[in-house]
Amino acid sequence: MIRINLLPVKRKKKAKPLPTFVVSTTLITVVAVCALAYLFYYYNSNLRSAKDHFDSNRQKIDELKGRIKEVEDFEKLNNTIEERTKIIEQLRKNQNVPVMILDELSKDLPKGVWLRSLAVSDNNGSIEGYGFTNSDVVAYVDNLKGSKLLTDIYLQESREVTMEKIPLYQFKLTFKVAA
Repeated sequence: MIRINLLPVKRKKKAKPLPTFVVSTTLITVVAVCALAYLFYYYNSNLRSAKDHFDSNRQKIDELKGRIKEVEDFEKLNNTIEERTKIIEQLRKNQNVPVMILDELSKDLPKGVWLRSLAVSDNNGSIEGYGFTNSDVVAYVDNLKGSKLLTDIYLQESREVTMEKIPLYQFKLTFKVAA
């Protein structure tokens, strides 16, 4: 027998599938958000690492600046010591020159001539003095010209003056030291 069922059967409706546009848009959005989150984390960690590296380099620079200052101070001190050593060596080298000059000036000094002042700086010197006669002064200058230590002896001035009613000749001469 054939059976026919005329009662309506409740059938479940098939759910309509979501449109592919919505699925693909949602999927792309999720992937984009994940990619942006990853890039944010990646660049943020790189930035933090660069800042840490920058801070450590700044600390090293500050430390090295302190060491450079110490080295510069040491070099200044070393230069000062070297300069002082050179000055001391120069003084030791030239300490007998003033004695030799005084000896040379005094051994050639004739009677009737005396010296009032003597100035020596570097290799140049000047003498001021008095003599009873102009020939005594000229004899003194000639004696000095025979010296090996003193060169370029030049009588700048010789003039007659009166001191306590005694006529004298005041003279000025310059010379160079050969030592």
